Amino acid sequence: MPSPGTLFTVSAPSGAGKTSLVEALDLRCDNVQVSVSHTTRPMRPGEQDGVSYHFVTEAAFTEMLSRSAFLEHARVFDNFYGTSQDWVEGQLKSGMDVILEIDWQGAQQIKRLRPQSVAVFILPPSRQALRHRLTQRGQDGENIIAQRMDQAVEEISHYPEADYIVVNDNFDQALEELQCIVDSQRLRTDSQIVHWEGLLTELLS
Repeated sequence: MPSPGTLFTVSAPSGAGKTSLVEALDLRCDNVQVSVSHTTRPMRPGEQDGVSYHFVTEAAFTEMLSRSAFLEHARVFDNFYGTSQDWVEGQLKSGMDVILEIDWQGAQQIKRLRPQSVAVFILPPSRQALRHRLTQRGQDGENIIAQRMDQAVEEISHYPEADYIVVNDNFDQALEELQCIVDSQRLRTDSQIVHWEGLLTELLS
């Protein structure tokens, strides 16, 4: 029987690069599943339903909320986001590590519900770099970018709540640090006891 997986939350202000880092980690790291959140926000160019997000109406989201279908949920920029509780539980029980790419509000909820979860906060190297990244991706107008920059200050102020901080200045280095965090949790004694049960029994016999 595999040892239960670890639940990770990865939070960051918009434009800090958390999505790119999580996607790259998913490609290079075995036994990791990235949660696909439900959201009421409109689909952006290049996104796919069920891959980027599960895009739902506000009425459908409210119905799911009423039956406690979400492990966590939050309202961000007038849109709702939520993580399926059943899906996360199933993945963890099967031994998979699960990564939730969520905002600080969701990370707070997860930490209260699951103190053993591991919270990671991604920071940009500077305010100038953050604005440049928001502008370069070409998804938002200047008004939205200004709103996101203002919101970033509030979001970044919650960094002390995280267990780990990764500064995304050099992408490859930030990715390596993120994988080190995942690997370190897999080497914890409680996980290794289950994984190496047979070996430990033999060594102590």
